[in-house]
Amino acid sequence: MQPELAQVDDVELLKAVARKDEQALADLYDRYRAVLFGLINRILNNREEAEDVLQDVFIQVWGRAADFDEKRGRPFTWLVTLARSRAIDRLRNLASRERTAIAGAREPTEAVSDAVSDAFLSEQRGLVNSALAQLPEEQKHALTLAYFDGLTQSEIAARLGAPLGTVKTRMRSGLMKLRELLGGKSESFGFE
Repeated sequence: MQPELAQVDDVELLKAVARKDEQALADLYDRYRAVLFGLINRILNNREEAEDVLQDVFIQVWGRAADFDEKRGRPFTWLVTLARSRAIDRLRNLASRERTAIAGAREPTEAVSDAVSDAFLSEQRGLVNSALAQLPEEQKHALTLAYFDGLTQSEIAARLGAPLGTVKTRMRSGLMKLRELLGGKSESFGFE
């Protein structure tokens, strides 16, 4: 196939994906999975993680195909950019989790529970849960995925099928509302 024809084909496939044509997505996946997987795997150096990221990329393609603008570039370039971004996001996330695990392993463990400390933590948990319950569902869901599941904003956007900017706005609005609901105590909860 000539490059110009492949370009037109790819544009048409993305337009069909934007119309929620599953076969078009399958065709696009078949056409580019190997090259995108190779790129992602080179970045992550982990086959299982690369497979997950490749799936995330095509979930994002499914949700954002309408965002592709053929005047700004080629479909292949757009796909490579998405794959590279998702792989780097995952790499950062993995590094963050590893740093957290190492830091946690270094901290001394307290063998005996302190009843006052436990009561305080229980009260804090109750206040946070009460404040979270007052947030709109989309803000609460985004914050829960970030703070309790440890997802990055990009991962949250992919999971929710929402644009990254929307996720950032929801999280910012939710954090502002939590600060308001928790009064001056929000810093002690980690919502600064």
